[in-house]
This record gives sequence, C-alpha cells and structure tokens, in this order.
Amino acid sequence: MADIGLFPLPLVLLPSEQLPLHIFEERYQDLIGECLENDQEFGVVYSDDGGIRDVGTRAAVVEVLNRFDDGRMNILVEGSERFRLVELTSGRSFQTGRTAPLRDEDDPPKAGSVDHALELFARLRELTGSEVEMPPADSPQLSYALAARVELDAEVKLELLHEVSERVRLDRVSELLVGAARSVERHRLAAERAASNGKVDLG
Repeated sequence: MADIGLFPLPLVLLPSEQLPLHIFEERYQDLIGECLENDQEFGVVYSDDGGIRDVGTRAAVVEVLNRFDDGRMNILVEGSERFRLVELTSGRSFQTGRTAPLRDEDDPPKAGSVDHALELFARLRELTGSEVEMPPADSPQLSYALAARVELDAEVKLELLHEVSERVRLDRVSELLVGAARSVERHRLAAERAASNGKVDLG
C-alpha cells in the first residue's frame, strides 16, 4: 500500500484519459507543485455530497499549459493505474490517502468483441464527424481507451472504474457506444425534420 496525495473532484478520470485542470486552491497548488518537482503521481477520486468514493485513478501531469503569477496553473493530466482507497490520512495541506492497486482479473475479451467495439466506435466517429484517434486494437485495456474518448456520465464511469474484468467492461462499453450512436441519429433526424417544415412526421 502507498500514501498518495488526493485530488477529490466531481468527475471520474479513467485510465488513459486526458483531462485539463485549473489549479487555483493553495492546497492543490502545493500538491501539484510537489508532484512536478518529484515526478510523482497523485490520485483523482470522485467526490460529491455523498463523500469521497473508494476507487480512484492515479494521474500524472503530462503538460503545464499555463502558469500565473499568483501560483495558479492550467495543467493536462493523464490517468494511469486504478487504486482502492483504503483509508483517508492527514497531516498535509492537501488530502492524502492510503491506497492499494486495483488490478484486473485474467478475463480478456474475445477477438470478436474487440472488433465489434472498434467498429461501433468508428461508426460513432463517422456520425459525429469527430477526428479523435482510434485506439489500437491491442491496447491492454481497450475498454478504457474507448470510454476515455466518449462523453459519459460520472456514475457510468465509476461503474467502469470498479469493474475488474476487461471482457465484461468492453461489452459494457460496446452497449454505451450503441446507445450514443442511436442518440446522435435521433437528434439528427429530428433536426432534419424540423428544418423541413417545422413538424415531425409521425407516419
């Protein structure tokens, strides 16, 4: 187990996902400054009115985008390994916690599931006109690589974060991609019909 600095946020960071952060509170300036100086990671944990969740993601600063005279900074971070939060600890200006790695079981997806998920993601890219890169098929955790490229609710991302089977997780991501594509198609169809005569054809 290891003690790491924690950054509680009302969002979930997935492994391989990149996230821009604006660091303005002094305690988090301390945390990020220490991580930059010592080339260390910190933990991103989801927090809301219900408190801090027990699973999070280690994050590394991949780029400092801006530094301001008052100590604020804009940074880009990337998620790496997941962890289970064993207990919260104190003694620093920022929140800390004792953590243990959260590792996947030996339950890989079938080749057909990988191809299917990539086809669904390609279809969604086409529908939205997105230029986001396709992840390679041999990504060690393809489910996270795909999910990190799609806008998902925090609760859904928490579900993916907790799941320790890549097979189950990739199937779930495929379901989410199907739902996202259907949503895009419905909105496009409604917009086209509304633009034609201001009415929706029920026939």
